[in-house]
Amino acid sequence: MRIATIDIGSYSVRLTVADVENHDINLILEKGRITSLASGVREKGVLSEDRIEETLRVLEEYKEDIDRLGADKVIAVATEALRKAKNAQDFLEEVRKRTGIEVQIITPEQEGELAFLATAYSLRPRGKFLVIDQGGGSTEFIFGEGFNIEDLTSLPMGIVNLTERFIKRDPPTQTDIEELMSYLETHIKPLKREVNEIVGLGGTITTLVALELNLYPYDPKKVHGYRLSKESIEKWFNILAQIPYPERSKRYKQIEDKRAQVILAGIAMFIKVLDIFEKDSLLVGDWGVKHGLIVRELLSQERT
Repeated sequence: MRIATIDIGSYSVRLTVADVENHDINLILEKGRITSLASGVREKGVLSEDRIEETLRVLEEYKEDIDRLGADKVIAVATEALRKAKNAQDFLEEVRKRTGIEVQIITPEQEGELAFLATAYSLRPRGKFLVIDQGGGSTEFIFGEGFNIEDLTSLPMGIVNLTERFIKRDPPTQTDIEELMSYLETHIKPLKREVNEIVGLGGTITTLVALELNLYPYDPKKVHGYRLSKESIEKWFNILAQIPYPERSKRYKQIEDKRAQVILAGIAMFIKVLDIFEKDSLLVGDWGVKHGLIVRELLSQERT
C-alpha cells in the first residue's frame, strides 16, 4: 500500500509518501515547507490571511505530488495552531475545497504518540527514553520504553510563541536570553526523571546537525540518528545569538530564511533539557508525526 501523510504544523507543513509492505516502510518522497501558520495566533486568536494562503499553496503542491505518485491513502493531520485558532474550521473547509484533502485536528496526546511511534520504530533507542517533539506552538515530552509510552506531557510552548514572547530585540540581549532560560527551567524541571536516552525531533535540532556537519543540501539519512553533543548545541546558540536574524541564513545556508528568526528559542529549549536531565548529548531524529502515521498503519496491518 502506498500512503501519503501530511503534518500541518504551527511552523511547517510536511509531506511523506511511503510504501508499506512486507512489514516494512519504504520512503518514496519527503518534503517540507515553512509557512509559519501560527504567526500572530497568540495575540489575535486567528490564523492570518497571508499565512493561510501560503499554507494552501503548499498543500496544493503536495496534492499534485500525491496524485503523481498514485497514493492509495492520504492521511492529513493538524496540530497546535489549528487547536487554538478561532477560524480553524474555515481553514479546513478551504483545504477541502481546494485540494479535496480531509484534515483531522489531533490532540497534543495524539501528536506525542505519533512522534514516539516514529522514533521507536526508526531509531530503537535502548532502555527508557524521552522523545522531545518540538513544534512551532507546542512541544511534547514523551517518556517510554520500546513501543510503550509511559508518560506524555504537552507544553504549550514552541519556537514561534517562545520567540514572540521572549526574543524582544535582535540580536537578543542577555536579559532576553536569561528570561527565556528561566521560563524554560520553570516549565521543564517538573518533568525530570531518569532516562537512558533523549531524542530530539523538529526542524531546529535537525538544522543544528546540518550546521555541525556542514551539510548542504540537507540529507535526512545523515541527520537521522546522529548524536549531537551539548557542547555543540551551546556553541551554535552562542554563535547565532550574536547575529541579527536576517544575517543568519545568509551566513549559514543550512538555515532556512524563515527559520532564522525562531531558531534561538528552539536551541535554548534543548540546552535547558540537557541541563535539567544531566545529559551531555542527545540523539536527533528526522522522523516525526507524519512518519508516525505511517508506522501506525503498519502496526495496524500487522495486527489484522
